[in-house]
Amino acid sequence: MEDIFDIAGKEARSAELEKMMAKQDFWENQEASRDVLKERSELNGIIQTWRTLSGDIEDNELLFEMAVEEEDESNLKEVQRKLKELQKKYRDIELLQMLSDEDDNKNAIVTVNAGAGGTEAQDWTEMLLRMYLRWCERKKFKVEMVDLLEGEEAGIKNVTFTVSGTYAYGMLKAESGVHRLVRISPFDASGRRHTSFAAVLVFPELDDKIEIEIKQSDLRVDTYRASGAGGQHVNKTSSAVRLTHLPTGIVAQCQNEKSQHRNRDIALKILKSRLYDRERRAQQAKMQETHDNLDEIAWGNQIRSYVMQPYRLVKDHRTNVEKGNVESVLDGELDDFIEAFLLNSIITREGASGVA
Repeated sequence: MEDIFDIAGKEARSAELEKMMAKQDFWENQEASRDVLKERSELNGIIQTWRTLSGDIEDNELLFEMAVEEEDESNLKEVQRKLKELQKKYRDIELLQMLSDEDDNKNAIVTVNAGAGGTEAQDWTEMLLRMYLRWCERKKFKVEMVDLLEGEEAGIKNVTFTVSGTYAYGMLKAESGVHRLVRISPFDASGRRHTSFAAVLVFPELDDKIEIEIKQSDLRVDTYRASGAGGQHVNKTSSAVRLTHLPTGIVAQCQNEKSQHRNRDIALKILKSRLYDRERRAQQAKMQETHDNLDEIAWGNQIRSYVMQPYRLVKDHRTNVEKGNVESVLDGELDDFIEAFLLNSIITREGASGVA
């Protein structure tokens, strides 16, 4: 199994990075040194995880042999319990192997927009936000809110946040698309069933070394008063910033910071990330769906359905993965959907390469 995950290759690369770090001029270029440290940390994390897993597998094998030899039922149950844990750790390493695209190891910028369904859709958007926050919490990823617009009656119209962590974008890109909810509406006094939609867009956060040039003449800058939570500063000055890229119509905004200058910097970073993602996806249009296909957040475009009435089921329409425990999914248990999407993407990519 070690050969499958190329542990020897990862160890060789880690040793190579160690030599680079030992050079006297290594710290002179802060940006380059930061990239080397990040790569080394990621490699060593995988190597250490594999070493720990290998040791645990050997220990479990010895415990199994002893349990069989001594006919010890309690130890056999312990072997079964540990086996489930080892299978989960093995799947985690497998998942990392699937994340080989250029941008997979970047942080992610996530936007969730309410679609058809009014207050229902806005409540659904807030539910999705909670789902992703819970998933990030499970992964120990850092989340920072960038922009949030609350609904008039309930829920959220749209929200943008960043996710920082190892392979955050590589995993969260599986969530890009329209998400559909079917349930008995808590806002309908008649107790009727409603269908709501929300669109999730995920972009890789750009490294400082990637330069995206935006002409000032192509940029419209609007300032406005921030809304929602934010303390005494909210609604007193026009600190929130909205940037519109006129050639593409792409909009990025930020109102989370008190400083207009800081909000502009964050909005510009998001805009650059979206422009970069747009160009990257245009080049890969023959191999995968693009965010630009999400013109209508409604019927026929959903990637996943969350049905709570008349039956309970979450189904991903791209991979056919299904989960009957809707509550656990909405509580952040998304790994099965993400893993299936990544595996399907690899199969699709290899198939396309074979045809070519």
